[in-house]
Parts: sequence; C-alpha cells; structure tokens
Amino acid sequence: MSIGNLSWRWPWLPVLALVLAMAFGLLAYRKARRGKPDQEPEARVWTLSSDLDTEEGHEALRRWRRLNRCAAILLSLALLMVLSLAARPARVDRTLEQGHNRDIVLCLDVSGSTLPYDRQVIASYLDLVRNFRGERMALSIFNSTSRTVFPLTDDYDMITAELSKARRILDGVQSQDRIDAMSGRQYQDISDWLEGTQNRRDTTSLIGDGLVGCAALLPQFAPKDHSGPAKADQRSSSLILATDNVVSGKPTYTLEEALKLTSAAGITVDGLYSGPDQGTGDESTRQMQRLIEASGGIFLRRQDGNSINALVRRIEHRHGADPRQQEQSSLVDAPGWWTLALALALSGYLLLAWRLKR
Repeated sequence: MSIGNLSWRWPWLPVLALVLAMAFGLLAYRKARRGKPDQEPEARVWTLSSDLDTEEGHEALRRWRRLNRCAAILLSLALLMVLSLAARPARVDRTLEQGHNRDIVLCLDVSGSTLPYDRQVIASYLDLVRNFRGERMALSIFNSTSRTVFPLTDDYDMITAELSKARRILDGVQSQDRIDAMSGRQYQDISDWLEGTQNRRDTTSLIGDGLVGCAALLPQFAPKDHSGPAKADQRSSSLILATDNVVSGKPTYTLEEALKLTSAAGITVDGLYSGPDQGTGDESTRQMQRLIEASGGIFLRRQDGNSINALVRRIEHRHGADPRQQEQSSLVDAPGWWTLALALALSGYLLLAWRLKR
C-alpha cells in the first residue's frame, strides 16, 4: 500500500488491530449488558446538580468537559500513530552511487635481496590504499613460491590492518644492526609471515613464477592457451609488481613469458623497483623496465619522490577519470514524522490527564 512516495510494509496490521479492538469492545459491552439487573428496587440516587448549580460550578464543568474531549482526541491520535508505526511506513530511497569496476593485485617480492626494502614498499602500498576507494584489492608475496596474504576484497579496514602488520613485522630487517638486535619473537613473526614462500630448495626469487601466482588471483586469468582477451563486461584489472628482478634458479616462467600471459588475459602490469639504490642501473633493472613498458605498463623506482602519486595518476587515467555511476533504489523505513507525532500526542494526553486529576 502506497501513497505518493510513502508506503506501508504491513498495511494489514492496523486493520487487524481495529477488527480485534471492535470485537473485544462488542464482547465487553454484551457481557456488561448481560450482567446488569433489569430492576433495582428502591435504588437510592445522589446527584451533584444542586452543588454545581452555580456560576462557578458551571464554568468548572465546562472546563472539565473541554479538557476531557481534548484528552480523548489526543489519545485517539496517539493510538492512530501507534497503528501507523506498526504498519511500518517506508519510502523509496534513490541514491546515485559511484563505483570503481576495478581489481588491483599488489605483488611483493620477499626474497633475500629485496626483504630489507620491503617495508618501504609496504608503506607505498598503504599510500595506494589511501588513494583508491571502491576497488577490490589483493596482496600476494612470493620467493620461490607464492602465498596469498589476502584475496581480492574491498574491506579497506582489513587491508590497512594487514599492511600495517606487515610493515611492523618487517621493521627489524631493514639493516644488519636491526637484524642482530631482533628478539626470538620477532624472528618467529617474520618466519610466520613468510611461510609458504620458500617451498623449492636451492631456488629463490622466481620473478616470472611469482607474477603468474599473483595474476592467478584475478578471475579472468588462465595460464597457457586458456587465457583470452578480457570481455567487455569484466572488471578491469591491474597488477603492481614490486621486485628487483634478480632471479636465482630456474623458473617455470620467465618475466617475459609471464607478462605475455597477463597481457593475453587483459591484465595490465605496472612495475615498482624494490632493491638497493646501487642496483637501479643494473641490466636486470633495465630489462624489467623494458619488459614492463613494452607490455603497456609503467615502471617506477621506489626511490623516486613521487613514485606512488605518479602510479596512482597513471592508473586513474588508464581506467578513466570518472567512476561508474549507478542509481540504487531501496525501500527504507521512514518512522521519523510518525514517531514525532506520537510523542507529541502522548505528551499532550499525559499532561491533560494530570490536569484532569487535579
């Protein structure tokens, strides 16, 4: 049942209440009539007519009747408001919501050559979280094998908590002096956090394999010949790879092969160098930059002052400046004015009832 923009979710409830009230009233009336004697012999009657037959008495009686009628009206209004609230008045709430149809995977190299610098990369990830709203994010860490820290989610409180925890844990491995000063509990925390990333012997820092493991968190990614271009209705995806590209061992996928797989799946990969300052000019770093940029991504160094801001601007530009807008309609309870009217009517009735008792 609706009137204009206002509707009642349970319109049958006040009707049922009125029917029950009338039924109980009729039953009480018949019971009272049945129990009343037809005649009361020699009944003695007293009257106040003579006491009220004065000017002051007539005025007091008229005032009492006026207050009594007002109290009855206010009580009726209060009961009407109660029935209206019981029917759950509601309105249609139409809002224009903005949503980002995007998935972002943060892919972190935790091998020995990058571990002392990973805390700074984690801080960069926290900057990304502060800049994005509405996207789904995931974090995967890798060395010889990969581990998912958290899957794709838009729970930013959880994301911030996990990244803050990782930054705290990695605080003790930024230098040899801090490593030497670590307690047993700190060693255990780091070991627990890195568990699952070193499951292959005599092999570390498999960049291509780590990238494929991170890409596997995205719904449209499939290895080898099963991958294909992204469909128009799929969420756009980007992957941020933080590594120094120093490989130790024989990987299943090279970085170039992994980038071909992600490109075929429509996933954009951006690179963030996370290694010592003296390694920025190494061939491995230049190779990583060439491959990332050739696949359509951007390459940034951790030491650049505006790296994260530049990365955010490029990703925003790549996926469009304006987020998707969608009108959402929902039926929400609207008891506001009805509750206020009930409070006023009930307060007025109680005030008049107190006045009538005097």
